[in-house]
Amino acid sequence: MTSSNDLEWEGILTHHLHLMQLLRVLLTVLYWLVLEQRADNRISLQVREQRDITRQELLGQLLYGNRTREIIRMGPLAFLDLCRKLVIEGGLKPTRNASIEEQVAKFLYILGHNVRNRSICFFFRRSGESNCHHFHNVLNSLILLEATYFQQPDGSHIPVEISSDSKFFPYFKDCIGAIDGTHVRAKVSPKDAPRFRGRKEYPTQNILAACGFDLKFMYVLAGWEGTASDSKILKNALSRSNRLIIPEGKYYLVDAGFMTKSSLLTPYRRTRYHLKEYSRTNPPRNYRELFNLRHASARNVIERAFGVVKKRFPIMGSSNQPHYSVKVQKKIIVACCLLHNYLIEKDPDRQLIDQVDAEIASRTNEPEHDVRGDDNQDRIRGEQLRDNIAVAMWRDYNN
Repeated sequence: MTSSNDLEWEGILTHHLHLMQLLRVLLTVLYWLVLEQRADNRISLQVREQRDITRQELLGQLLYGNRTREIIRMGPLAFLDLCRKLVIEGGLKPTRNASIEEQVAKFLYILGHNVRNRSICFFFRRSGESNCHHFHNVLNSLILLEATYFQQPDGSHIPVEISSDSKFFPYFKDCIGAIDGTHVRAKVSPKDAPRFRGRKEYPTQNILAACGFDLKFMYVLAGWEGTASDSKILKNALSRSNRLIIPEGKYYLVDAGFMTKSSLLTPYRRTRYHLKEYSRTNPPRNYRELFNLRHASARNVIERAFGVVKKRFPIMGSSNQPHYSVKVQKKIIVACCLLHNYLIEKDPDRQLIDQVDAEIASRTNEPEHDVRGDDNQDRIRGEQLRDNIAVAMWRDYNN
């Protein structure tokens, strides 16, 4: 007869046996999980290595291939020099996994092709989060180069493009450049869309810029809504903290959409102006037309600068809705203009400039907008300056 102690001991042994069997099952499962994890790690390592190889091959093609300008809008030497400047002057740093060259190449590819993040993910084998981080790293570093590449003139010398051309000198000897506005599509909320929908059927920013006769931007003001007039934006540019500076006794050439001032020389209104309106068989007939012809020829530089930067960086010139907010897009526009200045000096791409010149020559003329300045005395001084220049031009033209 089995005692109660024997039964209790038998129960304890049975319970321990079950625990041992369960432990054996758990150890078996754990063993296979470890084997599977090791296999996954080997696959993961192979994938990472393959992605690294792909990125290195892509960067190698950029540095040593023949499609560099097509892909990142500049040649290899200009690209490497830009990377160096962004490190030294912009404080750009490599990340744990991405080199300086990779970050800059991705940034330039986005600007030069107006692509979405997922396209960059495919080509560079990085996550969307990493690519976004790298884009903003380069953007912020590039903005720090603004003081280097946006140089406003002090008026101490005559631009060589003026002094070396008898059509312009000595008449425009006090002219330091040209000013105009251009529209860039903006991404805004439905609530803000009416304020940004100006001359286009879609929302835009109106960008004001001053340009020298060497095609380089000297001042850029982005962020104004598309309904704001060029004249209104210019008033703001002349009074803000980071203002447009016009040295005493100097002036910019502007179109008829701006107010006439002693520092802003407009063409004669209701008089032939655009270059395509003149020819050898249809020359200027009076001092006003001659002035307008030469004014248009000199002021044309700002249209050419806008055309080149938009063609080189379609993120500025595209009519498709942007992928970035207005706040970020403002910085992108400034960055594109900075890169434009850098490339005009380092890698100008003459073929691109010629294409823009041909497009401008065939462009349809826009109607004039009559704008008056607030200061009547300054307007009178500006009109007198224009008359003096025009009369001198006409006198020399006929001698």
